[in-house]
Amino acid sequence: MSLILPEDYQPTLTIRDTEAAIVFIRERFQEILGQKLNLQRMSAPLFVEKSTGLNDNLNGVERPVAFDAKDLPEDDTIEIVHSLAKWKRLALKKYGFGMHEGLYTNMNAIRRDEDLDNFHSIYVDQWDWEKIIAKKERTEDTLKETVTKIFAAIKQIEAECAARYPASTYRLPEKVHFVTTQELEDTWPDLSPEEREDKIAQKEKAVFIMKIGDKLKRSGEPHDGRAPDYDDWQLNGDLIFWYEPLDQKIEISSMGIRVSPESLHEQLKKADCLDREKLAFHKMLLDGKLPYTIGGGIGQSRLCMLLLAKAHIGEVQASVWPQEMIEQCQKHQMQIL
Repeated sequence: MSLILPEDYQPTLTIRDTEAAIVFIRERFQEILGQKLNLQRMSAPLFVEKSTGLNDNLNGVERPVAFDAKDLPEDDTIEIVHSLAKWKRLALKKYGFGMHEGLYTNMNAIRRDEDLDNFHSIYVDQWDWEKIIAKKERTEDTLKETVTKIFAAIKQIEAECAARYPASTYRLPEKVHFVTTQELEDTWPDLSPEEREDKIAQKEKAVFIMKIGDKLKRSGEPHDGRAPDYDDWQLNGDLIFWYEPLDQKIEISSMGIRVSPESLHEQLKKADCLDREKLAFHKMLLDGKLPYTIGGGIGQSRLCMLLLAKAHIGEVQASVWPQEMIEQCQKHQMQIL
């Protein structure tokens, strides 16, 4: 457990006003996002069968919350989702979406192995979205164009939020900067990946860090862990803002162009996970039965926290926290829900 305790922190909204602002941001932003990316709101599962391979393995070490059910086979394990990265791609095919059409959904997850701090909670809530693209559009230009649209959506909700809560809205930069993980290592070779992200975020204020998952040239290690079976490691990235109230970066979105059959096999081999090729989802992808897509997740509570200048994510979502953290937050005026 780690916690940043900003000096002289004073929330500008009461808890009830904060709750009203949360409702506004969540409902309005998804409308804006759907319009800018041509996405339709769809329902999504809270849990999936382990045998399908649909759950997100994250960095490969996080334990999903799992259970069985009375009317299902005893050996049929059910897992609370970590994210819907793979489910969305399958849904686009199943529900008959066409070229340049997509979906978004409210994704709720439990990540029991999360390290809790100002930004991280056991409970994860985000807008998961996915959109069909052509094979020839699996390019860096497509990725950057999509990131720019998402940034524009965030700027629009910022403006609308500021009109309602002018004294309580954190002001964001006017443009987003693009950089690769290798460029960050070349610039700051002696810093850790986390420190490099802080450096570039403080300098540029809003940055999209590209190419996460593969090994870097100097260190021989990835900038950060990425599951090998959804994002293409050469066509993905994280959207990060510099957050002055905590003097630290805050990640709002992780997204990317999804793996092709070729890049899936290559990345599974690099990750020593070729056994996953036997799973139902992976077989469909390798056989060319799934559309080419781009997709990602946008943190709902994180976006509310950013826009409302909150010091702890627990001020904009109801979760479970260590008692010591709750007591420290109370002493520093953080109103944990």
